[in-house]
Amino acid sequence: MGILDSFERGLERGVNGLFARTFRSGLQPVEITAALRREVDTHASPVARDRVLVPNRFVVRMSGEDHAAMARLGDGLVGELTDLLTRYAAEQRYQMVSPPVISFETDPSLTVGMLDVRSSSERVEVEWAPVLEIDGRTHALGQRTVIGRGSEADITVDDGGISRKHLEIVWDGRRAEARDLGSTNGSTLNGARLTRAALPVDSVLQAGRTRMVFRVVARPTGDAR
Repeated sequence: MGILDSFERGLERGVNGLFARTFRSGLQPVEITAALRREVDTHASPVARDRVLVPNRFVVRMSGEDHAAMARLGDGLVGELTDLLTRYAAEQRYQMVSPPVISFETDPSLTVGMLDVRSSSERVEVEWAPVLEIDGRTHALGQRTVIGRGSEADITVDDGGISRKHLEIVWDGRRAEARDLGSTNGSTLNGARLTRAALPVDSVLQAGRTRMVFRVVARPTGDAR
């Protein structure tokens, strides 16, 4: 890190600290999004007339209290941030050496509401993990995952309009498929009646009163999260 980088980062942390002491509202996901975009823009390096290289590995540091709050949001938050950053890089015509990887760390020197982003460019082997977001919680999916009201379901949903084994999601490592398991009230996929269909990323499944969003998130190979 150069002298100018150190000065700018120190100034930014000072400003963050002022707002944190004033409002004490805790860190918000939208602030992380803005900080990631700013980090990418700051470290954009032209390597050719039509090629601008930006970092792809990001460590977001925050207070222990904020870290606990972000952890409660689960992998869905990291997946959403990764998707937003990927789209932003594409819009700006930035290039990365491999898909972006974002992780959170606790920093005891940061107070509630403050954050510090460190970035680097490194080739990272990633694996794509399917998840299902239900009522603000993120559930990891296996090769075959049954969703229903009964205890025998892999993901149990407390909804009287859902059958004990309502629907299932099958993942082959690259693609997903959703299947209704002969439920009493049926299921929908993106508003259309579901019997059996491919499940694109960001699709919305509805069963009873419960809305479920299917996502695929990037993780470094071997990440145990």
